[in-house]
Amino acid sequence: MSEKTARAVRAASADPARRVQAPQSAQRRNTRSAPKKKKKFKFFDIGLGLDMPFCLLVLVLLTVGIIMMFSASYPIAYAETGDSYYYLKRQIIFAVIGIGAMIGLSFVNYRIFYRFAKLLLAISYGALILVLFLPGVNGVHRWIGFTSFNIQASEITKFCIIVFFAYWGTKYADKMKYMKYSFIPGMAIFGTTAILLILEPHFSCTVIVFLLVLVMLFISGMDTKYFVLIGILVGAAVLIMWATGLLGYAMDRMDGWGKALEYTTSEMWQTTWQTRNSLYAIGSGGLTGLGLGQSRQKYLYLPEPQNDFVFAIVCEELGLIGAMLILVLFALLVWRGITMSRKASDTFGKLLGIGLTAQVGLQVILNIFVITDWLPNTGISLPFFSYGGSSLIMLLAQMGVILSVSRSAKIEKR
Repeated sequence: MSEKTARAVRAASADPARRVQAPQSAQRRNTRSAPKKKKKFKFFDIGLGLDMPFCLLVLVLLTVGIIMMFSASYPIAYAETGDSYYYLKRQIIFAVIGIGAMIGLSFVNYRIFYRFAKLLLAISYGALILVLFLPGVNGVHRWIGFTSFNIQASEITKFCIIVFFAYWGTKYADKMKYMKYSFIPGMAIFGTTAILLILEPHFSCTVIVFLLVLVMLFISGMDTKYFVLIGILVGAAVLIMWATGLLGYAMDRMDGWGKALEYTTSEMWQTTWQTRNSLYAIGSGGLTGLGLGQSRQKYLYLPEPQNDFVFAIVCEELGLIGAMLILVLFALLVWRGITMSRKASDTFGKLLGIGLTAQVGLQVILNIFVITDWLPNTGISLPFFSYGGSSLIMLLAQMGVILSVSRSAKIEKR
């Protein structure tokens, strides 16, 4: 070895950068070949903290909803039970239970629903089958009774459908453009669920479930050409059911659709009684309303004002301005929920949060269409406003799941 070569070798060995170069490359190779540690699943997840704007919107809508439900319900509560506060006291109890569920679920890692999505779907089917064998109310089988509290099976179904399709869209995220992984399972799940709902019968929930399935398939990435096929199949199914008389219950509800302010026969006048008095309430409210508690239609003119038609009383007492402000609050809730969910840390969180938020938006739109006679008179409750234990508790619990998703969302926390 020449003197020049020896000096170069000694210089290279003395250079720290060159000394560590080989070990670093070896370390990188070892790192790549080493299996990654599986992150341990945590049942409870504090994360980044709750999304306060969404949480505040929920609490504001709940508070306003309880006030308006009481204002709409005290005349009929007194007429039916002798206690003007009957519906208010029960709704407050439901709200307290629901808030407890919301807070509790906000601390639960939402990814647990991914693990139990199939089980939840099975529970949904079980509940829908069970109600068919339980005593009905006026020929309708929708409730599972526990002493003085009833659970509506369809409320469980809506949540389970969203969870399952969020799971499915996550598991087969790269295959949802194929019919085998999107259209076929989507229609199979909806078809079997729809049959059970129609047997209750509960056509309004069938419509909501159908729209939820479409939303979940769309955000999961199903090819748009399959939506046309779905429309054709659903249209054909409705025609077959109409021809065979299976739509008898729904057709009875559609008899007075769009005819609330027309007098044709005395029988039709009676059929459209509820929708007509809803329109009277909305119209008499004007721009600024008659004032809180000053509604006239709630004094036994508008049937069931505490339930599906509570927003008609809102329009009468708060006017167009008050009603629009409430709708703005709903719009902000939906916008915040979707925006927050889109920034979740994983696909399942995104799909789950958007689906649960979309349910609120869909029910608000459908309820408004019903009370204004744009849709047939069906039982679609207004979130946070309509009286009902299982619907309010399930709704607040679902808001807790969205808040759990918000803990992983990459958004600025205020």
